Amino acid sequence: MNEMVTKDDGKTGDAGASAMWGGRFSAGPAEIMARINASIGFDKRLYRQDIAGSRAHCRMLMDTGIIPRADGEAILTGLDQVLQEIEDGRFVFKTALEDIHMNVEARLREIIGPAAGRLHTARSRNDQVATDLRLWTRDAIDGLDGALQGLQRALITQAEAHADAVMPGFTHLQAAQPVTLGHHLLAYVEMVGRDRGRLRDARARLNESPLGAAALAGTGFPIDRHATAAALGFDRPMANSLDAVSDRDFAVEVLAALSLCAVHLSRLAEELVIWTSAPFGFVRLSDRFSTGSSIMPQKRNPDAAELVRAKTGRVVGHLTGLLMVMKGLPLAYSKDMQEDKEPLFEAVDTLALGIAAMTGMIGDLTVHRDRLAAAAGAGFSTATDIADWLVRALGMPFRDAHHVTGAIVKLAEARGVGLEDLSLEDLRTVEPRITEDLRLDAAGSAAGRASVGGTAPDRVRAACAEARTRFLAEDGP
Repeated sequence: MNEMVTKDDGKTGDAGASAMWGGRFSAGPAEIMARINASIGFDKRLYRQDIAGSRAHCRMLMDTGIIPRADGEAILTGLDQVLQEIEDGRFVFKTALEDIHMNVEARLREIIGPAAGRLHTARSRNDQVATDLRLWTRDAIDGLDGALQGLQRALITQAEAHADAVMPGFTHLQAAQPVTLGHHLLAYVEMVGRDRGRLRDARARLNESPLGAAALAGTGFPIDRHATAAALGFDRPMANSLDAVSDRDFAVEVLAALSLCAVHLSRLAEELVIWTSAPFGFVRLSDRFSTGSSIMPQKRNPDAAELVRAKTGRVVGHLTGLLMVMKGLPLAYSKDMQEDKEPLFEAVDTLALGIAAMTGMIGDLTVHRDRLAAAAGAGFSTATDIADWLVRALGMPFRDAHHVTGAIVKLAEARGVGLEDLSLEDLRTVEPRITEDLRLDAAGSAAGRASVGGTAPDRVRAACAEARTRFLAEDGP
């Protein structure tokens, strides 16, 4: 029996596609038609979901008396064998059988005989593939959620370790105000948290069962769609059979969430590329995530970060591609929709790889706190502290304080020194009421910004604990 699944000659004869769906056809498809029509090259990864859906459908057919129980039990046993053969690598997927559904059904017929033909009662490949893809996407979301949680854990751990590491905060990539590295990293924890939320929202919306919608109009058999939905972990059956087989909103929505997540990874990757460069030298990637040069022995290239940044284009491109597939399709199913799987599969794979790489890079990161501190006060980054002090200590309107501070910055710039290098007498040439209470060091600046969501080290430590509670429940506060 196993010999029957060890050869794929690619032909479409009596055991090929025409025997499965071609009762009204006198000949099999042209070779080029077979090639463009087949999806088994990529949809074979749906085998677990396809067999799970078939098992639920079979049990329902037995329970409702639509098929004899003996045939149903034989089908379930045969499906177990098919699953085992695929898991063991003994199953040969045949291009001539087009897709995962026909490959499984054909092998089932080889194992149990004509009773296998009863499995497709009251269903179509249209509702079958829609069910499979929803199940696969649900599993993919669960896997990505765990991976993203791992990235958050790595970021929070580094944020806790560097809650008081002062560094420059940037706008326009120009030094703006001192912040702490812990505060900076926690911004990405929030981004990833929103990514996880979007995926969970998409999961909730997709968790309805198309099974039982059949080709497009439902079925005349007395099926129990609520039973199959419950058996597969769906919340409910989809309400409209046309929508059930033609909807791919769930795939588009997930791709949109993946695209934004990839953009967030890309932004963090860009920071790592900048921070590891010689002019910055803020951090160092480990050897595990760096490469060298074939000609320049001194080089340490942040290739992993660069590739995470680059692969964002793939994910966003797949979103655009699927939107273009769907934009002109009338109800219900069209073969165009076969093109839904590869974009989703590759986007999930690409993002999963990017998350793993970023988690590794963050976890292994070496931080050069001295370089961060040296750069923290550059570019007159404590200027806003002067304006704030003038408002608090002297009661000066902020716009007036802004003007006075600008004059102080101009003075420091003319002398070629930093704000912290100006003496009290220098400051008083601009505003005579300034006292020695005005601090212009970067660490003091950061420590003073203790508002909720601020960069003060104590505030960052509290935010890390809160983030562990919110995002890493198993770690505790």
